[in-house]
Amino acid sequence: MSLDPYLGYEIALVVVVAYAVAVYLLYRAGYIGPDRALSLLGPALMIKTKRGRSALERWARFRRFWTAAADLGIALAVVAMGSILVLLVIDAVLSLRLNPSTAPPVTEALGLPGINPIIPIGYGIVALVVGIVLHELAHGVVARSQGIGVKTLGILWCVVPVGAFVEQDDAEMQAASRRKRDRVAAAGILANFGLTVLFFVALSLLIASSVAPNANGVGVALVQSGTPAANATLVPGDIIVSINGTMTTNNTLFESSLENTHPGEVVPVVYFSTTTGGLVFTNVTLAANPTVPTRGFLGVGVSFLTPSELRNSLVWPLGSPSGPLIGSIDWLVLPLATLEPVGGSTTQFYHLTGPLANANPSAFWVAANILYWLAWMNLLLGLSNALPLVPLDGGLLFRDFAASVAARFRKGWSEARLEEFGTRAVAASSLLVLVLLVWQFVVPRLL
Repeated sequence: MSLDPYLGYEIALVVVVAYAVAVYLLYRAGYIGPDRALSLLGPALMIKTKRGRSALERWARFRRFWTAAADLGIALAVVAMGSILVLLVIDAVLSLRLNPSTAPPVTEALGLPGINPIIPIGYGIVALVVGIVLHELAHGVVARSQGIGVKTLGILWCVVPVGAFVEQDDAEMQAASRRKRDRVAAAGILANFGLTVLFFVALSLLIASSVAPNANGVGVALVQSGTPAANATLVPGDIIVSINGTMTTNNTLFESSLENTHPGEVVPVVYFSTTTGGLVFTNVTLAANPTVPTRGFLGVGVSFLTPSELRNSLVWPLGSPSGPLIGSIDWLVLPLATLEPVGGSTTQFYHLTGPLANANPSAFWVAANILYWLAWMNLLLGLSNALPLVPLDGGLLFRDFAASVAARFRKGWSEARLEEFGTRAVAASSLLVLVLLVWQFVVPRLL
């Protein structure tokens, strides 16, 4: 019996309906309201408490430190805001060259585990919850350091995933100077970028001290059945060291090692075997290449990055032989290349060494993957929240930036008029961002 292809959507619909019914019943019974422990923020259920405010007070007493840190956060938010807008414009231009078959799926527009196909649900939810909770705590600490009250803390529940919030005193936020408001807004972005660095460094140190490739070559990701590679007992997880006397230390050399071969030619192949745990020297009779019949064919698919390149990317992407920009991009797109989370045959490319040489490999890679996704999701949260889009932190920052610029050139404007100008400016920037976000998913499908 075949499974219902829409089962996942049906389950999601049932969960959403059940959530809506439960919220409605709680509201009717008087348990949900602005002054209750439960209240609504759009479709999300806020579970509020005043506990924890004393901890915020203790952390916020280092006022000079938090003020300086938040000022740094403002600068980082400006850089992030400009960078992400430039990337959105570039994506919009590149999308004009795409056709419906190559257009990105709409689900990639949402950075939610289980919905976005490149974010694993388990690691993604853990990383998202950690990132959101610490993001909100940073807002609370900086708010108190700037003399702005915090009314409640709590959990934000909207079916999945679970988030968190720190509810500032709206009246005090509006009465505060723009600089103080901006410090509070930028605190969450700073926290996410700081956590990105923290978790990246932790992952880098863990991999650098504990992981070594079994050999220097290209990693076998798949082996086609009935091909010369399958006959030579190559399996995913093996590392091809050389073909026909050519050292295959990268994918380019792997391709060139087969360029001048022909079907029926016998070539020597050296590879590290996960089965034997050592190097294997064998001769392989090549088949005809399906796309270039005059060329020899081995029958393997190799990993996007070699085992050495993947390790180096996790340790220090800025040191990539292709340059720091390409190295950083490689680190970011590891999920797209199915190299993160590291699992399955990919873990067979390596052995553990150093202090953790005797650790359980499965547990080790779970820990490493958690650190990667903590860094990756916090970077995504920081960049996303820097967008000049209401109601994100970047929206508040952009509104105040616009009002501050207007104040310099329009000396006679009242504070109310400056605020109105800032509100209109962020409404325009929000519309622009939404158009750019939708553009890359819709336009290719209309061409």
